[in-house]
Amino acid sequence: MTSTQPFGTALVGQTEKALNAILERQLAGTGITEPQWATLTLTIVSGGNVDRAELIAKVSGATQFSEEAVTERITELTTAGFLTDGGEGRVQATDEGRARWSEVRTALGPIIQGLWGDLPQEDLAVVGRVLATVLERANAVLTGA
Repeated sequence: MTSTQPFGTALVGQTEKALNAILERQLAGTGITEPQWATLTLTIVSGGNVDRAELIAKVSGATQFSEEAVTERITELTTAGFLTDGGEGRVQATDEGRARWSEVRTALGPIIQGLWGDLPQEDLAVVGRVLATVLERANAVLTGA
């Protein structure tokens, strides 16, 4: 089924909510919340051992969570055994954190493939450019730039 809904905030919002609902289903039973997922993901894709201040800035910038909220998520993930103090002001993903992240990513793979894997690359490129522009502008509004 192809939607004829025009591009706008309603379509973007509904898409984001549907994608978040899919993620939440995959996170169910893992002990990881969506905000924690963002923090764990950015830790792992940053090499799994990242400067704490850099991680806080990355997560805050990507999610619009306050730095205090990101610090709380790091503490929660550390308490749960998914992250650990890497020494010298660094945060490190634990083996358990990497394993849990990999399990969820593996489960999401076929879902993502089913959502947009068969769409033409040209269409995906256009969507990417449009969403990147909208995101850049929204971030400018948020920062007052």
